[in-house]
Amino acid sequence: MSLEKTSANKSFGGWTKHYSHHSDVLNCDMRFAIFMPPQTADGQKVPVVYFLSGLTCTDENFIQKAGAQRMAAELGIALVAPDTSPRGDDVADDEAYDLGKGAGFYVNATQAPWNRHYQMYDYVMKELPELVEATFPVTDQRSIFGHSMGGHGALVMALRHPERFKSVSAFSPIGNPVNCPWGEKAFTAYLGEDRSTWEAYDASILMRKATGAVPALVDQGDADNFLEEQLKPETLEAAATASGYPMALNRREGYDHSYYFIASFIDDHLRFHAEHLGV
Repeated sequence: MSLEKTSANKSFGGWTKHYSHHSDVLNCDMRFAIFMPPQTADGQKVPVVYFLSGLTCTDENFIQKAGAQRMAAELGIALVAPDTSPRGDDVADDEAYDLGKGAGFYVNATQAPWNRHYQMYDYVMKELPELVEATFPVTDQRSIFGHSMGGHGALVMALRHPERFKSVSAFSPIGNPVNCPWGEKAFTAYLGEDRSTWEAYDASILMRKATGAVPALVDQGDADNFLEEQLKPETLEAAATASGYPMALNRREGYDHSYYFIASFIDDHLRFHAEHLGV
């Protein structure tokens, strides 16, 4: 699969780069950002931490705003940030910000017209890691984290496939999407009216039933405007308690839903992943 490099910036001794490529899974061209730490300059392979962004974001938001490169360079881990949805003139869209482009919700859509392109679950789980591991000096050791919609995606992927990840974390995740307006709207469109099919993409439901586990870390600001209506961290906490899932949930006083929040605690999350990746 051919890659086109669209930008490159040296950062903390490593390189932040953006690439575009054709995705067979999504049936369109896609972009992703990658930070390669300085340890790879001499051929050393490093583990990868994938970051899934939230509603309206692209591959640029996290890599530009989170301030993650400094700690990733120190720890010797690569960062990969994909886009949040398929893109292109022929890709289905909606006028609202919470459906369509920029709002893929990291599911495999089953309903027309979305199912032609919106297969973000398979893209992040399979196609993108295969491309990254075949192209860059990285190992097959992976962790995953995300923010808001992306926190939902990261938790779901780790819960469904604990064998693929060493750890998972999330900032302000949509913890119970089957019972919040964002999730109900997106899942109805992408997955259909049968709510039983939604449960495969709900972290609280999956965590309550979990038999395998990877260590999990969640940070949630208590000044988040979306806290009560959309995010529902209490459902995640109750699920972890019920199943004994190894999740730590930190409530951060005064913090909101923005990248100011993410940047404040990004080092904690990267150290958490580095510990479980063995670096």
